[in-house]
This record gives sequence, C-alpha cells and structure tokens, in this order.
Amino acid sequence: MSNQTIMATQARHYASAAQQVAPGASTWLTRGANFVVAVTQASAGTELARDNNPDEYMVYLVDTAAVIEAGKERIEASADSLTIVPPGASRVTLSGAGQVVRVFSTKASDLASAAGNAGLYAAGAPEVAPLQAWPDPVGGFKLRNYLVSEHTKPDSNMRIFRSSNLMINIMTARQVARDVHKLSPHSHADFEQGSLAISGDWVHHMRYPWTVDMTTWKEDEHIEMGSPSLLVIPPKVIHTSRNVNDGGSALIDIFAPPRMDFSSKPGMVCNAAEYPMPAVQPA
Repeated sequence: MSNQTIMATQARHYASAAQQVAPGASTWLTRGANFVVAVTQASAGTELARDNNPDEYMVYLVDTAAVIEAGKERIEASADSLTIVPPGASRVTLSGAGQVVRVFSTKASDLASAAGNAGLYAAGAPEVAPLQAWPDPVGGFKLRNYLVSEHTKPDSNMRIFRSSNLMINIMTARQVARDVHKLSPHSHADFEQGSLAISGDWVHHMRYPWTVDMTTWKEDEHIEMGSPSLLVIPPKVIHTSRNVNDGGSALIDIFAPPRMDFSSKPGMVCNAAEYPMPAVQPA
C-alpha cells in the first residue's frame, strides 16, 4: 500500500472567508482531485454565470428558487431541486436570498485553481483514479431538473443522481441525532468522497490506513464541523459521519466520476435512464 499523499480537507465555510466575493454574494470553493464544490450565499437577483464551462455541472438550490438558462433553454427551478447544466454558457439567477450549491469537475480549471485547498493538489493525486467521462446523456446535453423530494424512497435515505461526469447523493435530513450503535464505517479504494453539510452539527470519524512505514501512521480523527462545511475524504480512509443534533441535519455526498458500484444496482440512481453506463465496465 502506498503512502497517503493527500490529507482530508476540512472546509468550514461558516468560520472562514469566501474565496469569491461579489456584491450580494459570497462563494466558498473547495476541490478534490476530480471535483470542485462551490457553495454560494447570495441575495435575490444574484447571477451566477459561466461563460463557457467545458462539461456538465450540477446546481442544487437549497432554499431558494432560481431561473437557470443554458443556450436557448430557460427553466424556473424551485428550492430543493437539482439541475444538471450542459456544457457551454449558462446562468443561474436567484429568485430570492438563499444558498446555492454548484458541483463542477476539475475541468473547470479556473474554479479548481481558486479553491481554498488548491495547494494540496499541486503535485496531483496519484491515489485517485482519473476523471473519465461516461457516455453522453440520452437526447444530448440539455437542462435537466429534478425535484429532489419526488425521489425519496421509504426504505432509503439516499437520493442519487448522476451526470456524464459527476454523482451526487442528496440524503434525506436526519431529524434526530444518529444512533452511535448504527454507524456505517467504510472506505473507497481509489476515489474521494466530498461530504457537504448543509445543516446541522456533525462529527466525521476517519481512520487512515497503516503503511509499511510506521513514521507515516496517523491517529484516528474525530472531526467536529458545523454547517455549511465540506470534508473531502481521501481514498482508503475508513470513515463514517454522524449528526449530533436533533431537529434536522442534511448531508450531501459528492463523487467524480460517477460511482460504478451505485450505478450497477438497479433503481439506485434516480436518473439512470437518462445517463447510460460505460459499455465496458471495470472488472
């Protein structure tokens, strides 16, 4: 097992300066090897524009509606909805004050280089599998909007969507503190996980793998974070998260490229019919 080269990123938006500040809007940028997360708190009428984005990106409207435009398309997206935006020029105009989450691939190089933790990836991330686009969506690239609540299932807290380059899991909010006897520690062999806390107070538990070099071993971490905040978890690190408050705690998990394990389970990805899987899948 190779030495871990990238440490977990702890981005506490509520306690740190935004990377981008404009009249009426503050945007916090944090990246992984393959994704960039932009969390914006803005006033009504704010425009979030991309002149020529190289690939698809996702927009999750946390608590405000917005008009989203791309090419000749225009949609009115409600709060608690996810929109997949096609490559090229696009614009998100907020209808009211609120929080907007945008997820890009690192092909959006201007955003990746502006991220608060960009220096961690200056030498690359060899332990992370490279970003590889999946097949184009059925019917071509266009605005696709999903009201997240319509995809809630009675037997799962997961609501997973994928595009050709990204995957997002907008989990249902936990209304009571998570039972410490029912956690879910796990790890990922070659991809990062971004865990974005939208509301609530969280403790993220992480255990780094031991390598042959004992001097590189790291103590377990139990990271306390409020909201909004983002934890970027490296490959091979055993992790699980628990909200420690009652009254509502929401977490979004982010991956790039889409996860094959989730995609291979029928019915697990809400919009799987629109986004084909690769014809040749990894063994």
